Formats: sequence, structure tokens, C-alpha cells
Amino acid sequence: MSEVELTPDDVRDVLRVLDSSGLDELHLEMAGLTLTVRREGATGWTAEQHVRRAPHVEQAVAPAVAVEVPAAAAEVGEGLVVVHPPLLGTFYRAPQPGAPPFVDVGDRVDAETVVGIVETMKMMTPVHAGVPGTVLEFRVGDGEFAAADSVLLVVQPAAGGVPG
Repeated sequence: MSEVELTPDDVRDVLRVLDSSGLDELHLEMAGLTLTVRREGATGWTAEQHVRRAPHVEQAVAPAVAVEVPAAAAEVGEGLVVVHPPLLGTFYRAPQPGAPPFVDVGDRVDAETVVGIVETMKMMTPVHAGVPGTVLEFRVGDGEFAAADSVLLVVQPAAGGVPG
């Protein structure tokens, strides 16, 4: 396996993720690279990077969460379901630039339907609808940053489709 090189954009992505997470430290090991980033009080961030010969790769993928939220909290109508990203990052509605979106407003979805992907540090994570129903609207645009608590889209659940 080849060594991993971080670009300045990659480092900015890591710091943006850390800034929005509230964490004080991140230790990342992947494909021959160990990266440790720590918040140093008011002075900002420090980073240590080590390249190893024997790579250690770990990947954890969290499922997207579809939750029925009170109308005031998510500003959606009663009985509607909001879909949040599984993690923060850039939200894409299509699998690649120029391709048709996974789903459009008005499309019927089931719980496992992929409705988009979130890119975090060059890793793509699928976003699933979480409930059967109909897509009513997208709250985060294609290519826009989505925080972990962002509402990506709103689904009108099918009868009996809201998770309990």
C-alpha cells in the first residue's frame, strides 16, 4: 500500500471538522500515516505527522439518522421526518459531478434508499432516507457543507413509516 500524503486542503478539512466538533484532539491512523492534531488553548492547533511502513487502516461508518423532530426544533411540519448527515462534511446529491441526483423532490424512498453522500476528508459516506416516504424538500444544497446537526432533507413518511 502506498504512503498517504496530506495536502493543505486536507489539513484545512481536518481543522474545519475539529472546529465544528468541539473536540480538543484527533488521532488519525490510515494507510501508513499517523496524524495527531491538538487544540492548544487560544493559540490554535498543532499537528504531528508520522509516516509508517506498516499501514494500519480503520474505517468506521455511522448510519444516517432519520428522526421525528418537534416542528419548532427543525422548522418542519408536524409528522414530517428530517434526515441528518451521519457525520459532518460536504453533502452531494449525486454520485459524481454531472450525474443525476440519487433522488429528487417528490420521489418515493424506503428506509435504505441512498439520498446523497457526505464527503469528509476524501471519504464518501452514503446518507440513507431512514424511513419509507416521499422527499418533500432539500435543506442543504449540492456541494454545501453540512454540520452534524444539519437537516439535509425532509421526508413525508408513508403510513406507519415513522420509526418508534
